[in-house]
Amino acid sequence: MTIQRIASKWEKTRILKQREHIRQYIPETRKYSLEHLRVMLHLHGVVYLKPDRGTYGNGVMSIENWNDELIEDSPQQYKLRHGIQSEVFPTIEELHEVLTERIGNREYLIQKGITMLTYRRRKFDLRALVQKSPQGNWEATGFIARIAALNKIITNHHSGGAITPIEEVLGPYLLPKQFASLYKEMKTVGVQVANQLNSKLPRLKEIGLDIAIDEQFNIWILEVNTLPALFPFKTLEDKSIYKRIHRYAIAYGRLKSSAKQ
Repeated sequence: MTIQRIASKWEKTRILKQREHIRQYIPETRKYSLEHLRVMLHLHGVVYLKPDRGTYGNGVMSIENWNDELIEDSPQQYKLRHGIQSEVFPTIEELHEVLTERIGNREYLIQKGITMLTYRRRKFDLRALVQKSPQGNWEATGFIARIAALNKIITNHHSGGAITPIEEVLGPYLLPKQFASLYKEMKTVGVQVANQLNSKLPRLKEIGLDIAIDEQFNIWILEVNTLPALFPFKTLEDKSIYKRIHRYAIAYGRLKSSAKQ
């Protein structure tokens, strides 16, 4: 039986927001328009733009309210970042004009920007893998941290990001007891998200959650991927983690028993 996937970020967000206990973990997200851009920047100061359908962080941009600190009474401006490049626009209308050219006829979303924790001055997020076990239960089977390349706004390894154990990036911020509590909450949230999506997508077998931790140690679900990469978990020192991931993926048909991935 074919494993069910869903490409639209908006559709996944819509499904997840139907559950109140999940809604608190989802940053405010709207479909792109000039009016929504204006409102979201007013509310949050920093927003991310991402294509509704797309992978590997392609097309992701950030926008922030910006003032030139070297000029007294500097007027409100807007800084657009993409890759390692940035541009400043004097008005939101001029910014919107450039964004419209970049976006073309693709559907884009605006998401509240999260002030993420950093590791050696680089942004990082966490990838949680949640899989359906051979017994038919959802389990959070693996976690990795993804560290953005210097001056980049996305953490994906396709954009030069590095992979490391989550203990490495969270250790400097949390005592062992705090880490254990956060880890437990992330596992619980991961299973709740999988169950909610599964209620609408009955042949769903695996998801990857991109999780940000803010400066107050709140959990935020940035995105959910229904075709998550498995190979990054091979890098973990604890080889039993990938062995279980591999075994589950064989059981539900993602991998063949002879596959090495």
